[in-house]
Amino acid sequence: MLKNNQITIAGCGHIGKLLAQQLLKKKIPVSAYVSSETSLAECKNRNIPCKIIDLDTDLDKALQNINLAGHHLIYLVPPPRSGKTDTRITNYLHAIEKHKPEKFVLISTTGVYGNCKGAWIDESTPLNPTADRAFRRADAERQVQQFCQHCSIPLVILRVPGIYGPGKIPLARIKSRQPIVNKQDSPFTNRIHADDLLTICEQALLNPGITGIYNVADGHPGTMYDYFVGIASAMNLPAPPAISLEEARHQLSEGMLSYMAESRRINNKKLLKDFELVLQYPDLQAGLKHIV
Repeated sequence: MLKNNQITIAGCGHIGKLLAQQLLKKKIPVSAYVSSETSLAECKNRNIPCKIIDLDTDLDKALQNINLAGHHLIYLVPPPRSGKTDTRITNYLHAIEKHKPEKFVLISTTGVYGNCKGAWIDESTPLNPTADRAFRRADAERQVQQFCQHCSIPLVILRVPGIYGPGKIPLARIKSRQPIVNKQDSPFTNRIHADDLLTICEQALLNPGITGIYNVADGHPGTMYDYFVGIASAMNLPAPPAISLEEARHQLSEGMLSYMAESRRINNKKLLKDFELVLQYPDLQAGLKHIV
């Protein structure tokens, strides 16, 4: 386990802040980077040591003081909003090449597998991104793999699906009665409870025996219809109106439709075995009970 090393969290958003607080409670030193004054203020309110970093602008001066020697790094920065490459991680890797971390943990997405038509997949499934956002994540994986291989840095890639938990469920959408695609047309989706994700991130950072690529899901996929109806039921709200996929093409946003175009079921056996892990919330029902 980690002894004197420091943890650096690049991209300290919702999950990053929770992870930082969890580590700090265990007296593990943490430093974090965010991209906005608002996030900086939120980190300071939670006593998380933090600095601002802008990975979209001229970086020579902003990044010249980043020294990750002796650090274990977890990279949670989202890719840019457009294009098929992740220019932010390109800039970041360039900035840290002189003072490299001792371990690199990259948060990616199961979206890199593309549409698997509902089939069960594991880490051996070839990447087949279809949406631009998934291309950007696959590009980030490729860049980090090349960087870590060249520099002999242990690497963990965590491919994460939808994250849910307190404050991370679509209550506003359900309350506004926006429609969802009916059960028979709804694709399979996968998820992980935020608390379980935090445990996995911490172990990926601290356990020197953990390296490689892992699918981070609870292993109990369901349809998107089941997800929204399950949340509504748990919160004692009426189920959202259900429409056909054809109707959805005229009523739902492009972003939601892009998620509807992909269906896969994520096998998490490698994760459970290598991490010697028992999930706190192994399915949606258990997770929603906790939230309620």
